[in-house]
Amino acid sequence: MKIAIAHDYLTQRGGAERLVLSICRAFPDAEVHTLFYEPDQTYPEYRDMKIRTSPLNRIGIFRRDPRLALPLLAFFASRMRIDADVVVASSSGWAHAFPASGRKIVYCHSPARWLYLPEDYLGEAKPWDPKRLALTVLTPLLKRWDQRAARTADQYLANSSVVRERIRRVYGIDAPTLFPPFSPDVAEGQQEPISELAGWAGDDGTDAGHYLVVSRLQPYKHVDRVIEAFRSMPDKRLLVIGKGPERDRLHAIAPANVRLVEGLKDAQMRWAYGHARALIAASHEDFGLTPLEAGAHGVPVVALRAGGYLDTIREGLNGVFFEAAEPGAIADAVRALDGAALKGAGIRVHAAAFAEGRFIEAIRNRAGLAGTGDMS
Repeated sequence: MKIAIAHDYLTQRGGAERLVLSICRAFPDAEVHTLFYEPDQTYPEYRDMKIRTSPLNRIGIFRRDPRLALPLLAFFASRMRIDADVVVASSSGWAHAFPASGRKIVYCHSPARWLYLPEDYLGEAKPWDPKRLALTVLTPLLKRWDQRAARTADQYLANSSVVRERIRRVYGIDAPTLFPPFSPDVAEGQQEPISELAGWAGDDGTDAGHYLVVSRLQPYKHVDRVIEAFRSMPDKRLLVIGKGPERDRLHAIAPANVRLVEGLKDAQMRWAYGHARALIAASHEDFGLTPLEAGAHGVPVVALRAGGYLDTIREGLNGVFFEAAEPGAIADAVRALDGAALKGAGIRVHAAAFAEGRFIEAIRNRAGLAGTGDMS
């Protein structure tokens, strides 16, 4: 069979883009179809793949920030026709609409946040913010378009329990859950210290003992609240890895015990995880891969008791929860974890249940190829 892969756009380094790399390993001969591809902004592995983009990809400003093209994306997504026996579409709002000549399996990270959870998407945008104004005008039309697009799929798969429920509520579709894997690129291989942390991360830069946030720097990720929590704990160090529109503001408010870095290589990511005391996860995630990436290194998690973290964190085994994304609650949970003495071996065993091999077998089975994937 001819298999093709679809994804909204490949313009950043995040969990969804890593997930597509796992799908590519499941179907190594498949062409990838996406609205935008910016090689310098996403993972280097994509440079070795055959990638087809929309005509909008020729416009540099859209390629660097696809959100600027919002009024145009439904039109162009509806014309990204794919000629294949099976299309596996990784979608958070656009790729599920790509027309396909054969069967279409939609692996859904979430129905479009900007349509169904607009405040998560907009954060603290003011009433006259251009994004808010554009969504106010476009939402009724885009919701009708999105509902039609969802009905073109032969099957939906949800990436978590919370997304399964959201798909049922938004589309009326009962989608089986297939948890995404953590990436072997983050879990395995040599480690490289982050040079700009020398001095701050121990005298030789190789023994950090830091707490870690790995996140896009967007309002709903609550990175600012984690930073404020560590302002109240000056004896503890916090390393934040990520980029996004909140970057400058977060740099401005960060105290001396907090560092923000971005654009790291996989070897540096492995070092950041491997030398962390714990990962802090404060946003309401649809799934959230970072606790599993940390778990592959035997590192526990301090997480918001919500969303996809309920699928991946077992309290007392690989982490502890806090009830609200507020600085005080986060600080209390960090102190609670320090007294919990969670064991690295048990954490690694728990993470292994989300290994890539299980996911590859399951997605190949759904596509009609050999394998007997384990579905929950």
